[in-house]
Amino acid sequence: MDQRIINLFDEYTHKPLKRDDFFKRLTQLTGSTAAAMAVLPLLEVNYAHASTVKPNDERLTIENITYEGDGTQMKGYLARPAAPGNYPAVVVIHENRGINPHIEDVTRRVALAGFIALAPDALSPFGGTPTDAEQIRTYFGQLDAKKNLNNFVKAFDYLKSRKDCTGKTGCVGFCWGGAMANQLAVNVPSLNAAVAYYGRQADAADVPKIKAKLMLHYGALDERVNAGIPVYEEALKKAGIKYELYVYEGAQHAFNNDSAPTRYNEAVAKLAWERTIALFKKELGS
Repeated sequence: MDQRIINLFDEYTHKPLKRDDFFKRLTQLTGSTAAAMAVLPLLEVNYAHASTVKPNDERLTIENITYEGDGTQMKGYLARPAAPGNYPAVVVIHENRGINPHIEDVTRRVALAGFIALAPDALSPFGGTPTDAEQIRTYFGQLDAKKNLNNFVKAFDYLKSRKDCTGKTGCVGFCWGGAMANQLAVNVPSLNAAVAYYGRQADAADVPKIKAKLMLHYGALDERVNAGIPVYEEALKKAGIKYELYVYEGAQHAFNNDSAPTRYNEAVAKLAWERTIALFKKELGS
């Protein structure tokens, strides 16, 4: 697919670009309304592909939980191994689409690897993630940045309060959640490991606060996010932070999202995921 079309969709999903304006520009790029309509399903997510680990998998226990956030009750999707025992915990941070079948599936994947996996819903202050995509975009624009960060920080307090948690914690985030993973590395001193997939980097001035081991995954074609890599990496090196950074050739933004057909890259996603789980096993135990 024409890279200009993928870049336009990336702009639409990350900037305040109205759907009518997006579709008008898409029509210009494709040449006709009919062509734009044909391309649109290839760009938008299809959650029919988002169930690599079934919700009723007998190896897992699934819960819908709540915990105290910053002036709000936070909702979360939690999965853990069904076998009795204590496990380290991983916070899974969604993209700018909130909690959806794909993120629930990713949460189950983490749990299947031997962790308590919790995906908080950032839109809990609005009652949770709605089904309407435009409403989701509106709510994300209305989030209070400081309270939102605190809501995710408090997820670790909740996890450590559970009797089945060893106290070792990590996080993994994607896109919007990748940026949050970098912020949590700065703001949660007890965090053992943080993995950011194609997420905006933390401010260089905050890097010395990081105590966690970092793993950073980027798609080489993701020019918007990748622009921040050099300054971030320089700050990480200067501060002596332990990190691994991977830029995957030929990969788009959101290459891990198997419900986004034009951007998903199976080979890259598999390699990045293997590296992610290996990091968690090394830094958290399992």
